[in-house]
Amino acid sequence: MGTEENGVERQKKYRRMDSDWMEDDVEAVRRSNTNKYVLACAIFASLNSVLLGYDVGVMSGAIIFIQEDLKITEVQEEVLVGILSIISLFGSLVGGKTSDAIGRKWTIALAAAVFQLGAAIMALAPNFEVLITGRLLAGVGIGFGVMITPVYIAEISPATARGSLTSFPEISINLGILLGYISNYAFSGLPVHYNWRIMLAVGILPSVFIGFALFVIPESPRWLVMKNRAEEAKLVLSKTIENEIEAEERLADIQQAAGLSGAEKYAEKAVWQELLRPSPAVRRMLVTGCGIQVFQQITGMDATVYYSPTIFRDAGIHSNTELLAATVAVGFTKTLFILIAIFLIDRAGRKPLLYISTIGMTGCLLGLSLSLSFLGNGPLGIQLAILFVCGNVAFFSVGMGPICWVLSSEIFPLRLRAQASALGAVGSRVSSGVIAMSFLSVSRAITVGGTFFVFSLISAVSVAFAFRCVPETKGKSLEEIEKLFQDDREWEGGQVEMADREHLVHMTVHSHGDSLTIEEQQNFDQH
Repeated sequence: MGTEENGVERQKKYRRMDSDWMEDDVEAVRRSNTNKYVLACAIFASLNSVLLGYDVGVMSGAIIFIQEDLKITEVQEEVLVGILSIISLFGSLVGGKTSDAIGRKWTIALAAAVFQLGAAIMALAPNFEVLITGRLLAGVGIGFGVMITPVYIAEISPATARGSLTSFPEISINLGILLGYISNYAFSGLPVHYNWRIMLAVGILPSVFIGFALFVIPESPRWLVMKNRAEEAKLVLSKTIENEIEAEERLADIQQAAGLSGAEKYAEKAVWQELLRPSPAVRRMLVTGCGIQVFQQITGMDATVYYSPTIFRDAGIHSNTELLAATVAVGFTKTLFILIAIFLIDRAGRKPLLYISTIGMTGCLLGLSLSLSFLGNGPLGIQLAILFVCGNVAFFSVGMGPICWVLSSEIFPLRLRAQASALGAVGSRVSSGVIAMSFLSVSRAITVGGTFFVFSLISAVSVAFAFRCVPETKGKSLEEIEKLFQDDREWEGGQVEMADREHLVHMTVHSHGDSLTIEEQQNFDQH
Protein backbone atom coordinates (compact mmCIF):
# COMPACT_ATOMS: atom_id res chain seq x y z
CA MET A 1 0.00 0.00 0.00
CA GLY A 2 2.76 2.40 0.95
CA THR A 3 4.60 1.47 -2.24
CA GLU A 4 1.52 2.29 -4.36
CA GLU A 5 1.09 5.67 -2.61
CA ASN A 6 4.77 6.47 -3.13
CA GLY A 7 4.43 5.54 -6.82
CA VAL A 8 1.42 7.83 -7.25
CA GLU A 9 3.25 10.69 -5.52
CA ARG A 10 6.28 10.18 -7.78
CA GLN A 11 4.03 10.26 -10.87
CA LYS A 12 2.39 13.50 -9.68
CA LYS A 13 5.81 14.97 -9.00
CA TYR A 14 7.06 14.01 -12.47
CA ARG A 15 3.91 15.49 -14.07
CA ARG A 16 4.54 18.78 -12.23
CA MET A 17 8.17 18.75 -13.30
CA ASP A 18 7.17 18.01 -16.92
CA SER A 19 4.63 20.84 -16.75
CA ASP A 20 7.26 23.25 -15.42
CA TRP A 21 9.68 22.21 -18.15
CA MET A 22 6.99 22.71 -20.80
CA GLU A 23 6.19 26.18 -19.46
CA ASP A 24 9.91 27.02 -19.44
CA ASP A 25 10.22 25.77 -23.03
CA VAL A 26 7.22 27.83 -24.15
CA GLU A 27 8.63 30.90 -22.41
CA ALA A 28 12.06 30.31 -24.01
CA VAL A 29 10.48 30.01 -27.47
CA ARG A 30 8.46 33.18 -26.89
CA ARG A 31 11.55 35.05 -25.71
CA SER A 32 13.52 33.88 -28.76
CA ASN A 33 10.75 34.91 -31.18
CA THR A 34 10.39 38.30 -29.48
CA ASN A 35 14.12 38.98 -29.64
CA LYS A 36 14.24 38.01 -33.33
CA TYR A 37 11.24 40.20 -34.15
CA VAL A 38 12.63 43.30 -32.43
CA LEU A 39 16.03 42.67 -34.00
CA ALA A 40 14.47 42.39 -37.47
CA CYS A 41 12.52 45.64 -36.94
CA ALA A 42 15.68 47.49 -35.86
CA ILE A 43 17.68 46.18 -38.83
CA PHE A 44 15.02 47.05 -41.40
CA ALA A 45 14.41 50.51 -39.92
CA SER A 46 18.16 51.19 -39.95
CA LEU A 47 18.40 50.72 -43.72
CA ASN A 48 17.64 54.42 -44.05
CA SER A 49 20.91 55.20 -42.30
CA VAL A 50 22.81 53.19 -44.91
CA LEU A 51 21.78 55.91 -47.37
CA LEU A 52 23.49 58.62 -45.32
CA GLY A 53 26.60 56.54 -44.79
CA TYR A 54 26.85 55.56 -48.45
CA ASP A 55 26.52 59.17 -49.57
CA VAL A 56 29.24 60.31 -47.17
CA GLY A 57 31.59 57.50 -48.18
CA VAL A 58 31.01 57.55 -51.92
CA MET A 59 31.26 61.33 -52.26
CA SER A 60 34.76 61.32 -50.76
CA GLY A 61 35.99 59.46 -53.86
CA ALA A 62 33.42 60.52 -56.45
CA ILE A 63 34.30 64.19 -55.92
CA ILE A 64 37.77 63.53 -57.38
CA PHE A 65 36.23 62.39 -60.67
CA ILE A 66 33.34 64.92 -60.62
CA GLN A 67 35.92 67.69 -60.38
CA GLU A 68 37.79 66.24 -63.34
CA ASP A 69 34.67 65.58 -65.45
CA LEU A 70 32.57 68.71 -64.79
CA LYS A 71 35.56 71.05 -64.19
CA ILE A 72 34.13 72.43 -60.93
CA THR A 73 36.05 74.85 -58.70
CA GLU A 74 37.24 74.18 -55.15
CA VAL A 75 34.41 76.35 -53.77
CA GLN A 76 31.86 74.36 -55.81
CA GLU A 77 33.45 71.17 -54.46
CA GLU A 78 32.95 72.36 -50.87
CA VAL A 79 29.36 73.38 -51.61
CA LEU A 80 28.60 70.04 -53.28
CA VAL A 81 29.98 68.07 -50.33
CA GLY A 82 28.55 70.20 -47.54
CA ILE A 83 25.16 71.24 -48.92
CA LEU A 84 23.65 67.83 -48.20
CA SER A 85 24.13 68.26 -44.46
CA ILE A 86 22.80 71.83 -44.48
CA ILE A 87 19.69 71.03 -46.53
CA SER A 88 18.99 67.88 -44.51
CA LEU A 89 18.07 70.09 -41.55
CA PHE A 90 14.85 70.98 -43.40
CA GLY A 91 14.07 67.30 -43.70
CA SER A 92 14.72 66.86 -39.99
CA LEU A 93 12.53 69.82 -39.04
CA VAL A 94 9.65 68.67 -41.24
CA GLY A 95 10.28 65.08 -40.20
CA GLY A 96 9.27 65.73 -36.60
CA LYS A 97 5.88 67.07 -37.65
CA THR A 98 5.47 64.44 -40.37
CA SER A 99 6.21 61.54 -38.03
CA ASP A 100 3.61 62.80 -35.56
CA ALA A 101 1.07 63.16 -38.39
CA ILE A 102 1.51 60.01 -40.52
CA GLY A 103 3.50 57.82 -38.15
CA ARG A 104 7.11 56.77 -37.67
CA LYS A 105 6.90 53.88 -40.14
CA TRP A 106 5.62 55.88 -43.10
CA THR A 107 8.07 58.70 -42.43
CA ILE A 108 10.83 56.11 -42.89
CA ALA A 109 9.23 55.20 -46.24
CA LEU A 110 9.00 58.85 -47.29
CA ALA A 111 12.67 59.40 -46.47
CA ALA A 112 13.71 56.51 -48.72
CA ALA A 113 11.53 57.70 -51.62
CA VAL A 114 12.85 61.28 -51.55
CA PHE A 115 16.47 60.11 -51.34
CA GLN A 116 15.94 57.68 -54.21
CA LEU A 117 14.72 60.49 -56.46
CA GLY A 118 17.68 62.68 -55.52
CA ALA A 119 20.22 59.90 -56.16
CA ALA A 120 18.73 59.22 -59.60
CA ILE A 121 18.98 62.91 -60.58
CA MET A 122 22.61 63.08 -59.39
CA ALA A 123 23.59 59.99 -61.36
CA LEU A 124 22.13 61.48 -64.59
CA ALA A 125 23.28 65.07 -64.01
CA PRO A 126 24.80 66.69 -67.14
CA ASN A 127 26.19 69.69 -65.23
CA PHE A 128 26.88 71.11 -61.78
CA GLU A 129 23.47 72.81 -61.43
CA VAL A 130 21.49 69.59 -61.97
CA LEU A 131 23.91 67.72 -59.71
CA ILE A 132 23.23 70.22 -56.91
CA THR A 133 19.45 69.85 -57.44
CA GLY A 134 19.67 66.08 -56.96
CA ARG A 135 21.88 66.55 -53.92
CA LEU A 136 19.33 68.91 -52.36
CA LEU A 137 16.60 66.26 -52.72
CA ALA A 138 18.90 63.57 -51.33
CA GLY A 139 19.63 65.86 -48.39
CA VAL A 140 15.94 66.27 -47.56
CA GLY A 141 15.50 62.48 -47.63
CA ILE A 142 18.50 61.99 -45.36
CA GLY A 143 17.15 64.64 -42.99
CA PHE A 144 13.95 62.63 -42.62
CA GLY A 145 15.90 59.43 -42.09
CA VAL A 146 18.46 60.55 -39.49
CA MET A 147 15.70 62.08 -37.37
CA ILE A 148 13.12 59.29 -37.41
CA THR A 149 15.11 56.03 -37.42
CA PRO A 150 16.59 56.22 -33.87
CA VAL A 151 13.27 57.53 -32.51
CA TYR A 152 11.39 54.59 -34.04
CA ILE A 153 13.86 51.99 -32.75
CA ALA A 154 13.90 53.50 -29.24
CA GLU A 155 10.10 53.38 -29.12
CA ILE A 156 9.80 49.69 -30.09
CA SER A 157 12.76 48.40 -28.06
CA PRO A 158 12.63 46.91 -24.55
CA ALA A 159 14.66 48.88 -22.00
CA THR A 160 17.25 46.10 -21.51
CA ALA A 161 18.27 46.13 -25.19
CA ARG A 162 17.44 49.69 -26.21
CA GLY A 163 21.05 50.89 -26.19
CA SER A 164 22.25 48.14 -28.52
CA LEU A 165 19.26 48.35 -30.85
CA THR A 166 19.30 52.15 -31.06
CA SER A 167 22.95 51.88 -32.09
CA PHE A 168 21.90 50.09 -35.28
CA PRO A 169 21.54 53.35 -37.26
CA GLU A 170 25.18 54.13 -36.49
CA ILE A 171 26.14 50.61 -37.63
CA SER A 172 24.22 51.22 -40.83
CA ILE A 173 25.93 54.58 -41.36
CA ASN A 174 29.32 52.92 -40.96
CA LEU A 175 28.32 50.07 -43.26
CA GLY A 176 27.14 52.62 -45.81
CA ILE A 177 30.45 54.51 -45.57
CA LEU A 178 32.36 51.28 -46.11
CA LEU A 179 30.21 50.37 -49.11
CA GLY A 180 30.78 53.87 -50.50
CA TYR A 181 34.55 53.49 -50.16
CA ILE A 182 34.46 50.07 -51.80
CA SER A 183 32.29 51.45 -54.61
CA ASN A 184 34.84 54.22 -55.18
CA TYR A 185 37.66 51.70 -55.40
CA ALA A 186 35.71 49.26 -57.58
CA PHE A 187 34.56 51.77 -60.21
CA SER A 188 37.56 54.11 -60.21
CA GLY A 189 39.05 52.36 -63.25
CA LEU A 190 36.11 53.21 -65.52
CA PRO A 191 36.10 56.28 -67.79
CA VAL A 192 35.78 59.51 -65.81
CA HIS A 193 32.46 60.45 -67.42
CA TYR A 194 30.81 57.26 -66.14
CA ASN A 195 32.56 56.09 -62.97
CA TRP A 196 31.22 58.74 -60.56
CA ARG A 197 27.70 58.36 -61.99
CA ILE A 198 27.72 54.64 -61.30
CA MET A 199 29.13 55.28 -57.81
CA LEU A 200 26.21 57.59 -57.01
CA ALA A 201 23.57 55.38 -58.69
CA VAL A 202 24.46 52.39 -56.50
CA GLY A 203 23.09 54.42 -53.56
CA ILE A 204 19.57 53.80 -54.87
CA LEU A 205 19.72 50.09 -53.98
CA PRO A 206 19.35 50.37 -50.15
CA SER A 207 16.17 52.43 -50.53
CA VAL A 208 14.65 49.64 -52.65
CA PHE A 209 15.08 47.21 -49.76
CA ILE A 210 13.31 49.67 -47.45
CA GLY A 211 10.17 49.10 -49.54
CA PHE A 212 10.23 45.42 -48.57
CA ALA A 213 10.89 46.37 -44.93
CA LEU A 214 7.52 48.14 -44.73
CA PHE A 215 5.82 44.74 -44.88
CA VAL A 216 7.77 43.58 -41.81
CA ILE A 217 8.08 46.46 -39.35
CA PRO A 218 5.07 47.60 -37.26
CA GLU A 219 4.11 51.13 -36.35
CA SER A 220 5.58 52.53 -33.14
CA PRO A 221 3.38 51.59 -30.14
CA ARG A 222 3.99 55.00 -28.59
CA TRP A 223 2.75 56.76 -31.72
CA LEU A 224 -0.30 54.48 -31.76
CA VAL A 225 -1.04 55.45 -28.16
CA MET A 226 -0.71 59.13 -29.08
CA LYS A 227 -3.39 58.53 -31.72
CA ASN A 228 -5.60 56.76 -29.16
CA ARG A 229 -5.16 53.38 -30.87
CA ALA A 230 -4.36 51.49 -27.69
CA GLU A 231 -5.43 48.04 -28.94
CA GLU A 232 -3.02 48.21 -31.88
CA ALA A 233 -0.29 49.45 -29.54
CA LYS A 234 -0.93 46.52 -27.20
CA LEU A 235 -0.60 44.09 -30.12
CA VAL A 236 2.78 45.57 -31.09
CA LEU A 237 4.00 45.52 -27.48
CA SER A 238 3.02 41.87 -27.15
CA LYS A 239 5.41 41.14 -30.03
CA THR A 240 8.28 43.26 -28.75
CA ILE A 241 8.15 42.49 -25.00
CA GLU A 242 8.66 38.94 -23.74
CA ASN A 243 6.19 39.01 -20.84
CA GLU A 244 2.46 39.73 -21.36
CA ILE A 245 2.09 41.32 -17.94
CA GLU A 246 5.09 43.55 -18.57
CA ALA A 247 3.61 44.51 -21.96
CA GLU A 248 0.37 45.62 -20.29
CA GLU A 249 2.30 47.58 -17.65
CA ARG A 250 4.36 49.26 -20.37
CA LEU A 251 1.17 50.18 -22.23
CA ALA A 252 -0.19 51.82 -19.08
CA ASP A 253 3.09 53.74 -18.63
CA ILE A 254 2.97 54.95 -22.23
CA GLN A 255 -0.66 56.00 -21.88
CA GLN A 256 0.19 57.97 -18.77
CA ALA A 257 3.22 59.57 -20.44
CA ALA A 258 1.18 60.42 -23.53
CA GLY A 259 -1.44 62.18 -21.44
CA LEU A 260 -4.24 59.77 -22.34
CA SER A 261 -4.94 58.68 -18.78
CA GLY A 262 -7.11 61.63 -17.84
CA ALA A 263 -4.45 64.26 -18.64
CA GLU A 264 -4.82 66.87 -21.33
CA LYS A 265 -3.18 66.05 -24.67
CA TYR A 266 -0.46 68.39 -25.84
CA ALA A 267 -1.18 70.35 -28.98
CA GLU A 268 1.67 71.02 -31.39
CA LYS A 269 1.71 74.68 -30.37
CA ALA A 270 2.10 73.70 -26.73
CA VAL A 271 4.97 71.36 -27.62
CA TRP A 272 6.94 74.12 -29.35
CA GLN A 273 6.15 76.54 -26.52
CA GLU A 274 7.60 74.05 -24.07
CA LEU A 275 10.71 73.61 -26.22
CA LEU A 276 11.21 77.36 -26.67
CA ARG A 277 10.45 78.13 -23.01
CA PRO A 278 11.63 74.94 -21.36
CA SER A 279 11.30 73.93 -17.75
CA PRO A 280 14.58 73.11 -15.94
CA ALA A 281 14.13 69.39 -16.71
CA VAL A 282 13.42 69.96 -20.42
CA ARG A 283 16.31 72.43 -20.62
CA ARG A 284 18.65 69.73 -19.32
CA MET A 285 17.29 67.31 -21.89
CA LEU A 286 17.86 69.82 -24.69
CA VAL A 287 21.40 70.60 -23.52
CA THR A 288 22.25 66.89 -23.44
CA GLY A 289 20.43 65.85 -26.62
CA CYS A 290 21.34 68.79 -28.85
CA GLY A 291 24.79 69.22 -27.31
CA ILE A 292 25.95 65.69 -28.01
CA GLN A 293 24.61 65.94 -31.59
CA VAL A 294 26.68 69.08 -32.18
CA PHE A 295 29.84 67.67 -30.54
CA GLN A 296 29.54 64.55 -32.68
CA GLN A 297 30.06 66.72 -35.76
CA ILE A 298 32.29 69.62 -34.69
CA THR A 299 35.02 67.20 -33.60
CA GLY A 300 35.56 66.71 -37.34
CA MET A 301 34.38 63.20 -38.09
CA ASP A 302 32.50 64.07 -41.28
CA ALA A 303 35.49 66.10 -42.46
CA THR A 304 37.70 63.08 -41.82
CA VAL A 305 35.41 60.81 -43.83
CA TYR A 306 34.54 63.22 -46.66
CA TYR A 307 38.09 64.45 -47.14
CA SER A 308 40.15 61.38 -46.22
CA PRO A 309 41.75 61.39 -49.70
CA THR A 310 42.79 65.03 -49.09
CA ILE A 311 44.27 64.10 -45.70
CA PHE A 312 46.23 61.18 -47.12
CA ARG A 313 47.38 63.28 -50.10
CA ASP A 314 48.71 65.85 -47.63
CA ALA A 315 50.51 63.04 -45.81
CA GLY A 316 52.28 62.01 -49.03
CA ILE A 317 50.04 59.56 -50.98
CA HIS A 318 49.45 60.83 -54.54
CA SER A 319 48.03 57.95 -56.59
CA ASN A 320 44.20 57.99 -56.80
CA THR A 321 44.08 54.20 -56.46
CA GLU A 322 46.29 54.25 -53.35
CA LEU A 323 44.24 57.10 -51.87
CA LEU A 324 40.99 55.16 -52.30
CA ALA A 325 42.57 51.96 -50.97
CA ALA A 326 43.62 53.84 -47.79
CA THR A 327 40.05 55.11 -47.35
CA VAL A 328 38.76 51.52 -47.58
CA ALA A 329 40.99 50.67 -44.59
CA VAL A 330 39.39 53.57 -42.70
CA GLY A 331 35.92 52.25 -43.59
CA PHE A 332 36.71 48.74 -42.36
CA THR A 333 38.06 50.13 -39.08
CA LYS A 334 34.99 52.30 -38.54
CA THR A 335 32.60 49.40 -39.19
CA LEU A 336 34.53 46.92 -37.02
CA PHE A 337 34.54 49.12 -33.93
CA ILE A 338 30.87 50.03 -34.13
CA LEU A 339 30.16 46.29 -33.84
CA ILE A 340 32.23 46.24 -30.66
CA ALA A 341 30.17 49.13 -29.29
CA ILE A 342 26.96 47.16 -29.82
CA PHE A 343 28.10 44.49 -27.36
CA LEU A 344 29.27 47.02 -24.76
CA ILE A 345 26.70 49.81 -24.73
CA ASP A 346 24.11 47.95 -22.61
CA ARG A 347 26.78 46.27 -20.48
CA ALA A 348 29.36 48.96 -19.74
CA GLY A 349 26.88 51.84 -19.95
CA ARG A 350 26.78 55.06 -21.95
CA LYS A 351 29.11 57.27 -19.90
CA PRO A 352 32.15 54.94 -19.62
CA LEU A 353 32.14 54.39 -23.39
CA LEU A 354 31.70 58.10 -23.97
CA TYR A 355 34.75 58.85 -21.81
CA ILE A 356 36.89 56.29 -23.64
CA SER A 357 35.67 57.62 -26.98
CA THR A 358 36.21 61.34 -26.43
CA ILE A 359 39.59 60.93 -24.72
CA GLY A 360 40.79 58.55 -27.45
CA MET A 361 39.58 60.86 -30.22
CA THR A 362 41.38 63.81 -28.61
CA GLY A 363 44.67 61.90 -28.57
CA CYS A 364 44.34 60.67 -32.16
CA LEU A 365 43.36 64.08 -33.52
CA LEU A 366 46.35 65.67 -31.78
CA GLY A 367 48.64 62.92 -33.09
CA LEU A 368 47.31 63.37 -36.65
CA SER A 369 47.88 67.11 -36.39
CA LEU A 370 51.48 66.69 -35.25
CA SER A 371 52.33 64.02 -37.83
CA LEU A 372 50.93 66.08 -40.73
CA SER A 373 52.66 69.24 -39.49
CA PHE A 374 56.15 67.95 -38.67
CA LEU A 375 56.81 64.64 -40.46
CA GLY A 376 56.36 65.83 -44.04
CA ASN A 377 55.74 63.34 -46.86
CA GLY A 378 58.01 60.54 -45.67
CA PRO A 379 56.98 56.89 -45.13
CA LEU A 380 56.70 57.38 -41.35
CA GLY A 381 54.39 60.37 -41.80
CA ILE A 382 52.13 58.37 -44.14
CA GLN A 383 51.98 55.41 -41.76
CA LEU A 384 51.22 57.59 -38.75
CA ALA A 385 48.57 59.54 -40.65
CA ILE A 386 46.76 56.32 -41.60
CA LEU A 387 47.16 55.01 -38.03
CA PHE A 388 45.78 58.16 -36.39
CA VAL A 389 42.87 58.48 -38.85
CA CYS A 390 41.93 54.84 -38.24
CA GLY A 391 42.35 55.36 -34.48
CA ASN A 392 40.13 58.43 -34.57
CA VAL A 393 37.29 56.65 -36.39
CA ALA A 394 37.70 53.62 -34.10
CA PHE A 395 37.30 55.65 -30.90
CA PHE A 396 34.43 57.58 -32.48
CA SER A 397 32.61 54.35 -33.37
CA VAL A 398 33.06 52.88 -29.89
CA GLY A 399 31.33 55.76 -28.15
CA MET A 400 30.44 59.15 -29.60
CA GLY A 401 28.99 57.75 -32.83
CA PRO A 402 26.34 55.35 -31.49
CA ILE A 403 25.76 56.95 -28.07
CA CYS A 404 24.82 60.25 -29.70
CA TRP A 405 21.84 58.61 -31.41
CA VAL A 406 20.96 56.47 -28.40
CA LEU A 407 20.80 59.41 -25.99
CA SER A 408 19.04 61.82 -28.32
CA SER A 409 16.28 59.28 -28.98
CA GLU A 410 15.70 58.14 -25.38
CA ILE A 411 15.99 61.20 -23.13
CA PHE A 412 12.96 63.22 -24.30
CA PRO A 413 9.42 62.56 -23.01
CA LEU A 414 6.90 61.15 -25.47
CA ARG A 415 5.02 64.42 -25.96
CA LEU A 416 8.24 66.15 -27.07
CA ARG A 417 10.24 63.28 -28.54
CA ALA A 418 9.68 63.75 -32.26
CA GLN A 419 10.08 67.55 -32.29
CA ALA A 420 12.99 67.61 -29.83
CA SER A 421 14.81 64.87 -31.75
CA ALA A 422 14.27 66.94 -34.88
CA LEU A 423 15.96 69.91 -33.18
CA GLY A 424 18.91 67.70 -32.24
CA ALA A 425 19.17 66.40 -35.80
CA VAL A 426 19.13 70.00 -37.07
CA GLY A 427 22.07 70.81 -34.79
CA SER A 428 23.91 67.78 -36.11
CA ARG A 429 23.24 68.54 -39.78
CA VAL A 430 24.11 72.25 -39.53
CA SER A 431 27.35 71.45 -37.70
CA SER A 432 28.23 68.77 -40.24
CA GLY A 433 27.49 71.11 -43.14
CA VAL A 434 29.56 73.97 -41.72
CA ILE A 435 32.53 71.66 -41.13
CA ALA A 436 32.26 70.02 -44.57
CA MET A 437 31.81 73.31 -46.44
CA SER A 438 34.71 75.06 -44.71
CA PHE A 439 37.31 72.29 -44.37
CA LEU A 440 39.21 72.94 -47.60
CA SER A 441 39.23 76.72 -47.11
CA VAL A 442 40.34 76.48 -43.47
CA SER A 443 42.99 73.89 -44.37
CA ARG A 444 44.34 76.20 -47.05
CA ALA A 445 44.55 79.01 -44.46
CA ILE A 446 46.07 77.13 -41.48
CA THR A 447 47.15 73.82 -43.12
CA VAL A 448 45.48 70.41 -42.74
CA GLY A 449 47.56 69.72 -39.62
CA GLY A 450 46.47 73.02 -38.06
CA THR A 451 42.82 72.22 -38.79
CA PHE A 452 43.07 68.90 -36.97
CA PHE A 453 44.75 70.62 -34.03
CA VAL A 454 41.59 72.76 -33.71
CA PHE A 455 39.49 69.58 -33.86
CA SER A 456 41.59 68.08 -31.04
CA LEU A 457 40.87 71.11 -28.83
CA ILE A 458 37.12 70.80 -29.50
CA SER A 459 37.31 67.09 -28.73
CA ALA A 460 38.94 67.88 -25.38
CA VAL A 461 35.95 70.11 -24.56
CA SER A 462 33.63 67.20 -25.41
CA VAL A 463 35.23 65.18 -22.59
CA ALA A 464 34.12 67.84 -20.11
CA PHE A 465 30.67 67.92 -21.70
CA ALA A 466 30.30 64.16 -21.25
CA PHE A 467 31.25 64.46 -17.58
CA ARG A 468 28.99 67.40 -16.80
CA CYS A 469 25.92 67.01 -18.97
CA VAL A 470 25.37 63.35 -19.86
CA PRO A 471 23.48 61.10 -17.39
CA GLU A 472 23.72 57.31 -17.33
CA THR A 473 20.55 55.85 -18.89
CA LYS A 474 21.55 52.20 -19.10
CA GLY A 475 18.72 49.79 -18.21
CA LYS A 476 16.11 52.48 -17.59
CA SER A 477 12.75 52.69 -19.35
CA LEU A 478 12.00 55.80 -21.38
CA GLU A 479 9.57 56.92 -18.68
CA GLU A 480 12.22 56.46 -15.94
CA ILE A 481 14.72 58.51 -17.94
CA GLU A 482 12.23 61.38 -18.05
CA LYS A 483 12.13 61.36 -14.23
CA LEU A 484 15.94 61.23 -14.12
CA PHE A 485 16.20 64.70 -15.67
CA GLN A 486 13.75 66.09 -13.13
CA ASP A 487 16.17 65.33 -10.27
CA ASP A 488 18.78 68.06 -9.72
CA ARG A 489 21.10 65.70 -7.87
CA GLU A 490 21.07 63.16 -10.72
CA TRP A 491 21.91 65.92 -13.21
CA GLU A 492 24.72 67.58 -11.26
CA GLY A 493 28.02 66.00 -10.35
CA GLY A 494 27.54 62.68 -12.11
CA GLN A 495 25.04 59.96 -11.49
CA VAL A 496 24.90 57.63 -8.48
CA GLU A 497 25.80 54.13 -9.58
CA MET A 498 23.04 51.54 -9.47
CA ALA A 499 24.73 49.47 -6.79
CA ASP A 500 25.12 52.52 -4.59
CA ARG A 501 21.51 53.49 -5.11
CA GLU A 502 20.34 50.01 -4.11
CA HIS A 503 22.52 50.18 -1.01
CA LEU A 504 21.11 53.58 -0.08
CA VAL A 505 17.56 52.36 -0.67
CA HIS A 506 18.05 49.32 1.54
CA MET A 507 19.53 51.53 4.28
CA THR A 508 16.49 53.81 4.01
CA VAL A 509 14.08 50.90 4.17
CA HIS A 510 15.95 49.42 7.13
CA SER A 511 16.05 52.68 9.09
CA HIS A 512 12.37 53.44 8.44
CA GLY A 513 11.16 49.87 8.26
CA ASP A 514 8.62 50.36 11.04
CA SER A 515 6.73 52.93 8.99
CA LEU A 516 6.78 51.10 5.64
CA THR A 517 4.54 48.31 4.44
CA ILE A 518 5.96 45.22 2.74
CA GLU A 519 4.58 46.47 -0.57
CA GLU A 520 6.34 49.84 -0.12
CA GLN A 521 9.62 48.10 0.67
CA GLN A 522 9.26 46.01 -2.52
CA ASN A 523 8.63 49.18 -4.51
CA PHE A 524 11.80 50.69 -3.03
CA ASP A 525 13.77 47.60 -4.07
CA GLN A 526 12.42 47.76 -7.62
CA HIS A 527 13.47 51.38 -8.08
